[in-house]
Amino acid sequence: MFWRTDVRLPPRSDPARWPSVAVVVPARDEAAVLPESLPSLLAQCYPGEAEVVLVDDGSTDGTGSLARQLAERAPGLPLTVTSPGEPEPGWTGKLWALRHGIALVGSRPAGAPEYLLLTDADIAHEPDSLRQLVAAAVSADLDLVSQMARLRVATAWERLVVPAFVYFFAQLYPFRRINRPGARTAAAAGGCVLLRTEAAVRAGVPDAIRQAVIDDVSLARAVKRGGGRIWLGLAERVDSVRPYPALGDLWRMVSRSAYAQLRHSPLLLAGTVAGLAVVYLVPPVAAVAGLLTGDAAAAYAGGLAWLLMAGTYVPMLRYYRRSPGLAPLLPFTALLYLGMTVDSAVQHYRGRGAAWKGRTYPRPSDA
Repeated sequence: MFWRTDVRLPPRSDPARWPSVAVVVPARDEAAVLPESLPSLLAQCYPGEAEVVLVDDGSTDGTGSLARQLAERAPGLPLTVTSPGEPEPGWTGKLWALRHGIALVGSRPAGAPEYLLLTDADIAHEPDSLRQLVAAAVSADLDLVSQMARLRVATAWERLVVPAFVYFFAQLYPFRRINRPGARTAAAAGGCVLLRTEAAVRAGVPDAIRQAVIDDVSLARAVKRGGGRIWLGLAERVDSVRPYPALGDLWRMVSRSAYAQLRHSPLLLAGTVAGLAVVYLVPPVAAVAGLLTGDAAAAYAGGLAWLLMAGTYVPMLRYYRRSPGLAPLLPFTALLYLGMTVDSAVQHYRGRGAAWKGRTYPRPSDA
């Protein structure tokens, strides 16, 4: 049932006392999207104590100064802009920035906040987003609550590729299985993670996952290993404003971490390519070939599999407010993802894997 899209924030009620929260935003060269995202954080209507810390991770486009200007124009929650300097060896840039921001809020005279909202610089929140996240965490006694932000689907390529990105993610990490107490599967969506500070300390994060390229999944695994309860679902009040107007932009977004997701394993890569081909490419090929050759059994079997595949994709298209007519194109989109995954492996072996904004990260065992 990975394809269902009704996994939203669990039932919640306002707590008797609203816990303190620090919103930590790692940002590297984000001046283009910050005017749409940062004001939404500063404008959060939260009944308890809250602050925003933007960690400027070596930006060269004026991200830090722009953040201060935005706070002056639209005052709301208090904003601190800080910079950690270049990451130490063995750290990815985002986790280095998060470590700095978490340490900063933990050194306040009043003590560490009870919760941390770790959110990317391209994520915009509705005014009640923080309130709803905290209410859900407190009501269900959750240590980590994460929402998969609704990504932008403005261009033709975004409409074709982006809903499938979330569809395939949910296939790898079924939300219901993740949210089931006692289940071993763990994952989070890095754009929006509310984390209980006590659970972060218990899990030793971010230090314990400092080399992780896919930091959100690693974070969720660390929290669950530490005995924490986690929850992941689709967002209704959280959106990504980062544009991916061309196929090349989307290709780089997926390929930079796809091989890392496969643990840099040639065997897992081969299995993934074979799996994508069998599940998503064989049905339409069999259906068309059967029709052309008069093989009724092949045409029927391929057509039925294609229909079932498309049917499971319709809920995600509806979640993204796209036409169900795009569902039969899922095999073509899967072919694109197959190419992105293979390209990710090729770039890794060329020494350009996991590249992000001028930095390239080796596999953890090589660091």
